Amino acid sequence: MFDAFERAVAFRYLRARKGERFVSVTAIFSLVGITLGVATLIIVTSVMNGFRTDLMNRIIGLNGHLSVQAERGRTIDDPGAILARIAAVAGIAQAAPAVEGQVLLTAPGGGAAAAQLRGLPAEALLARPVLRDALRVGDLEAFGAEDTAVLGARLAQRLRVPVGGTVTLVLPQARGGDFTAAPIQRTLRVVATFDVGMPEVDSRAMFVPLATAQALFRLGEAVNEVEILVADPARVGPARAAVQAALAGRPLRIADWQGTNSSIYAAVVVERQVMFLILTLIVVVAAFNIISSLTMLVKDKGRDIAILRTMGARRGAVLRIFILCGATIGCGGTLMGFALGLGIAANFDTLRGWLRALEDAGLSGAELRFLMNLPSVVEPREVAVIVAMGFALSLLATLWPSWRAARIDPAEALRHG
Repeated sequence: MFDAFERAVAFRYLRARKGERFVSVTAIFSLVGITLGVATLIIVTSVMNGFRTDLMNRIIGLNGHLSVQAERGRTIDDPGAILARIAAVAGIAQAAPAVEGQVLLTAPGGGAAAAQLRGLPAEALLARPVLRDALRVGDLEAFGAEDTAVLGARLAQRLRVPVGGTVTLVLPQARGGDFTAAPIQRTLRVVATFDVGMPEVDSRAMFVPLATAQALFRLGEAVNEVEILVADPARVGPARAAVQAALAGRPLRIADWQGTNSSIYAAVVVERQVMFLILTLIVVVAAFNIISSLTMLVKDKGRDIAILRTMGARRGAVLRIFILCGATIGCGGTLMGFALGLGIAANFDTLRGWLRALEDAGLSGAELRFLMNLPSVVEPREVAVIVAMGFALSLLATLWPSWRAARIDPAEALRHG
């Protein structure tokens, strides 16, 4: 697109001579602006992705990505048949029967609290990586024995019960509309506590073996729901459609984690989009700097343009010369921002090591500890969009000044030059 003559003239114009320092400094600021804008956009987008992934893992890590439930007020009497159908669906990582309900807990020390009870098979609970990573005290291997329980750390603290201690589970019951029947009580041994970092979960959630939950709620072999973990939680929509097709013809409802946590998920998505839009304005401002620096370059080189035109250079050649000047600044800044942003976003673990070294050296602080805990997930598609946007804005910013340069009348420029 650019011949040797156009490249030589363009790069000559980008090198400042005596008396042209201001134009050169403006071009450098434009380059730095594009670099910082693209780098900041990549870094912040990656951090927002990390926060979204971390939050979603905390929310959905203890529960299934998909939930198969019977019609309201009913139970699933043949979970084995449903599990057999789900096992044939591609992309399913785990499917397990579950029982869920509200209960009241009391402890020998006098503590009492309401809890959200979930009954799961021991192998299903052990396969939840979020729960294993959040384990605070105790051993999950002990879960599965009769009358055992795993409590949220805040729930155990409120009950003032240690690991190895016991809690009494109280479940009101009604028989034929008679709400005066004696409640069901059962003593459970606490084998572990967990802390996922979400108070609303840690202060209410508890897990018991599936058989214990079925006995408490007098369900026999029935369950409330079947929980499903998919290989890629971000693509839960296709998995839901596949499960729905596999269970067609049965009176069942299928819910996914995005719908169940719609308000939180929508807030995270909107926040991420707004942050992307705000940071894009940095790149837009830097693109306007390219326009101003290129406009000043055209004004400064008006006499040179007139001489080039009188020597036979066509308007198209002049246009391409100044497009190349602006594109070198904008696209060069975009590539530098890409390298800087990707280098930081993809190497957060190394940066954490440096920050820990600073902390060991006595330079600790709340801000430093916050930076050490920042998550980062680089999405190649988003990085490609950011780089493409940087290139596009940089090229668009060169068009108007380059067109003005190509429209300069040689006679007028030399008369007033």
